[in-house]
Amino acid sequence: METTQQAAAQQRSAADQRRRELLEAADRVVLRDGPHASMNAIAAEAGITKPILYRHFGDKGGLYRALAKRHTDALLDALRAAVDAPAERRERVEATLDTYLAAIEARPQVYRFLMHPSEDAQPTEQGFDVGRHSAPLLRRLGEELAKVIYDRVDLGPESEQLARVWGHGIVGMMHAAGDWWLGERPCSRAELVRSLADLLWGRLAAAADKAGGQGF
Repeated sequence: METTQQAAAQQRSAADQRRRELLEAADRVVLRDGPHASMNAIAAEAGITKPILYRHFGDKGGLYRALAKRHTDALLDALRAAVDAPAERRERVEATLDTYLAAIEARPQVYRFLMHPSEDAQPTEQGFDVGRHSAPLLRRLGEELAKVIYDRVDLGPESEQLARVWGHGIVGMMHAAGDWWLGERPCSRAELVRSLADLLWGRLAAAADKAGGQGF
């Protein structure tokens, strides 16, 4: 029995490692091709056939979800670090905004792959709907930020609901403003950060830290 369990664990470990290698290959293609990245190109980069890629991810939607989770996890870690930094609240608000904008600026092709459909997708891949997959990504960010706000800021009555309103509203603002800024570059990143922080600051400045929380 133990030998069988060990063999199964080794198989799972090998499968997880192979999946990570395929995601790294997909990342390289996305960095190069952005929203034009195709399953054919990713399979070629990984040195496998497309049916093997399908075996691991199902279709481009499955691959997208795996890549989205990978990058969202990394972004959330960076955002949490910005929120936890030993600084005044205004500085942490600006650092959180800047962390998001810096992430999409550093890897614009990845951002475009996750948020913008390709206009010249291969006929076999036309069923890939970016909007259907990107909405859960933004909702996840909104819920994570809402939890941070609820845990750290005293918003008074109905604080949980208000924290969710703020969390999703701030993520929506960051996404919309960041998308516009990345495409047009009308100002510096620092100027955009200050302007967005100014927009948020009124109620945030007035709210007290939640008793017993880490503070925000």
